[in-house]
Amino acid sequence: MVTKKYAYGLGRRKSATATARLYKGKGDIKINDKPALEYLSGNKTYLAEITDPLALTEKQKNYDITILVKGGGLAGQVDAIKLAISKALTAEAPDLRPILKKAGFTSRDPREKERKKYGLRSARRKEQFSKR
Repeated sequence: MVTKKYAYGLGRRKSATATARLYKGKGDIKINDKPALEYLSGNKTYLAEITDPLALTEKQKNYDITILVKGGGLAGQVDAIKLAISKALTAEAPDLRPILKKAGFTSRDPREKERKKYGLRSARRKEQFSKR
């Protein structure tokens, strides 16, 4: 079996984790072995957001991308995928890093869900006050 050479990138957002592999190709994107649009439930806005790093560097038709994503919801997964693709692009062509960095595609969003505290209903929400 012949293995293809690829560039690898890992992205995280909230509780979602995505790994991206960039192969030389013609622009196919597969997420968890499904076509990207099918995985994203036909949401073209999410598809455009995923391909933003490729569009910015004008490499949409140069790479086939396979993505494995797990955890979180769809919005968190989309942001994780975008970061993974950006990191894979910088691994493939380090000269693209300044362009992606200026657009804000290389940094991870550190916001996570705050844990629930004991004695409260959620992280900060208290029980409703009763005067009587």
